[in-house]
Amino acid sequence: MAISIGNAPCSWGVEFANDPRNPTWRKVLKDCADAGYRGIELGPIGFMPEDPAILTEALAEHALTLIGGVVFRPFHDPAAWDEVQDAATRTCRALTAHGARELVLIDSISPRRAPTAGRASEAEQMDAAEWAAFRNRIATVAKMGTEEYGLRVSIHAHAAGFIDFEPELERLLNEVDEATLKICFDTGHHSYAGFDPVAFMRRHVGRIAYMHFKDIDPQVKARAIANRTGFYDACGQGIFCNLGKGDVDFPAVRQVLLDAGYQGWCTVEQDCDPTLDVSPIDDARANRDYLRAIGFN
Repeated sequence: MAISIGNAPCSWGVEFANDPRNPTWRKVLKDCADAGYRGIELGPIGFMPEDPAILTEALAEHALTLIGGVVFRPFHDPAAWDEVQDAATRTCRALTAHGARELVLIDSISPRRAPTAGRASEAEQMDAAEWAAFRNRIATVAKMGTEEYGLRVSIHAHAAGFIDFEPELERLLNEVDEATLKICFDTGHHSYAGFDPVAFMRRHVGRIAYMHFKDIDPQVKARAIANRTGFYDACGQGIFCNLGKGDVDFPAVRQVLLDAGYQGWCTVEQDCDPTLDVSPIDDARANRDYLRAIGFN
């Protein structure tokens, strides 16, 4: 398999399954296909139908492959463990029903970390016992996804969670078996955190199983960090700009992937605020055109 380009429901503002601002799942599928993509992520569990027959028919109608899904839940909160496990199990079942392979784990936004997104030197850290329990919850879900469902499980760093900054991501990778936990590398979140995405990729490309393509407007980022802007407010301010318009060097990203012989999906994720006057399908088309222009066919 060569490199394939997909998109995700978050590019249409879908972050939570029951958000009344969400477009319909059928519109997201249609827009994704119309914009030139042949693969899509599941989105938050419950956004798309969990009945395999319904979703299978709709994916086929638009010639779309289901790539994978994300468990974006508070792994940092022991009181939310039942919620995390339920979301993970349902996501695993949905993915395997459609032959999707990529299960992505993300520690969701914590109020303790939200004010220091992009400020690694100021971010609150877990103590040793809290970190160990947090790491073990991630490892437990990773092992379940790998061993019980045959999925490829990856960790994804995310602004304002407890896996945000490069040292935290590398610490987790050092402490969890590579056989059960790989990397879903998000170019935009790595830049948001204040680190060099290309340099990280060069060091860790052997463990990168899956890619999320996201770009960052450096001026919006600078303002958001200076003003301690919340993550979703920063999304509304346009921190995630169209690919090629921000500070991520996508030609260099492509070269690292090619040099490593990467084969698989790279999924565009342009998180946006669904209440604003934006056109997700226009952005999706522009992003697809940009990727073609730099050699991602």
